[in-house]
Amino acid sequence: MKLGTKLIHAGVAPDPSTGAIMTPIFQTSTYVQSAPGEHKGYEYARTQNPTRDALQNALAAIENGTHGINFGSGLAATDAVMKLLSPGDEVVATNDLYGGTYRIFTKVFERYGIKFSFVGMKDAAGVAAHITPKTKMIWLETPTNPLLNIIDIAAVAQIAQKSDILLCVDNTFASPYLQNPLDLGADIVLHSATKYLGGHSDVVHGAVIVKNEDLARQLYFIQNSCGAVPGPQDCFLVLRGIKTLHVRMQRHCENGEKIAHFLRNHDKVDRVYWPGFTDHPNYDIAKRQMRGFGGMMSFTLKDDNLEAANRVLSHTHLFSLAESLGGVESLIGHPASMTHASIPREERIKNGLADSLIRLSVGIEDVDDLIADLNQAIG
Repeated sequence: MKLGTKLIHAGVAPDPSTGAIMTPIFQTSTYVQSAPGEHKGYEYARTQNPTRDALQNALAAIENGTHGINFGSGLAATDAVMKLLSPGDEVVATNDLYGGTYRIFTKVFERYGIKFSFVGMKDAAGVAAHITPKTKMIWLETPTNPLLNIIDIAAVAQIAQKSDILLCVDNTFASPYLQNPLDLGADIVLHSATKYLGGHSDVVHGAVIVKNEDLARQLYFIQNSCGAVPGPQDCFLVLRGIKTLHVRMQRHCENGEKIAHFLRNHDKVDRVYWPGFTDHPNYDIAKRQMRGFGGMMSFTLKDDNLEAANRVLSHTHLFSLAESLGGVESLIGHPASMTHASIPREERIKNGLADSLIRLSVGIEDVDDLIADLNQAIG
């Protein structure tokens, strides 16, 4: 199946008991057994749920993996992946990443003896210098949050494979519509399904996809043993969102391109971070490993101070000031005080995340209305 067809049909089937075309919401905590140990494949809803099974199968299919494992949030998925490691293990992570990921790494897992190195990965070859005999995982985002840096997944995968290291790619910003890291050599793909997969700002959800049987077995064990599972209603909402991912992402990309160029040509805007510009440092890599450049971008003003940025953040009408991204409605945010506030300021500044940086999640509204809204807010 081609991607648009796969997003609608893969992993799901009409309900055999009724013929319902949409997967039912199996809102149950347990399942009746005909005798001890004799059941229909379901025992307890933390361990298995038919709605969740349908979603896990769909996610595996659209990321070209073999197993999907779902969690109650993107950070719950991150937590599960980190539990593949042991005290004394080391992780090499990109230095431009979601603040919640940085927080769980440094404030939770460092306490359990896992060491993290945060390094720039725009030049993939430089990653190898940070690998030690104790390195067990490389963690990257591409495009990164919020500076939209592009990392060469295939090149990092080769480095990881040479040292028998797991490569985990947070694919939240791109979504499976734009990029499939497993095809490029990654071992684990992670999503905050809250974002583009759900697509409607009405669910919190996380997902991990792999194609290695042993990894899948370990992750299912962690999912069941630690219990950070999603409810069936949430699984239903993500299943519904996936069915329109391709048409939504097409509009996100179209609108994103027009707004990125509008911002770059605005006389009060200084720098625009968007991987679709031909002079983006890794534009050629983005063009090679992605099917489009998405609707995420960040920018700074020529009047580069927090007061000027706050005026823009507080004066849009269609762009709502809120955390999160990937919904049909456009959002505007301030990473330094919102999504990345958990990263110490000196670390943010060192990595290029200015206090005045503004991040946009461009929605699927009429792009002329969105441009007019930004234009009046910037002034």
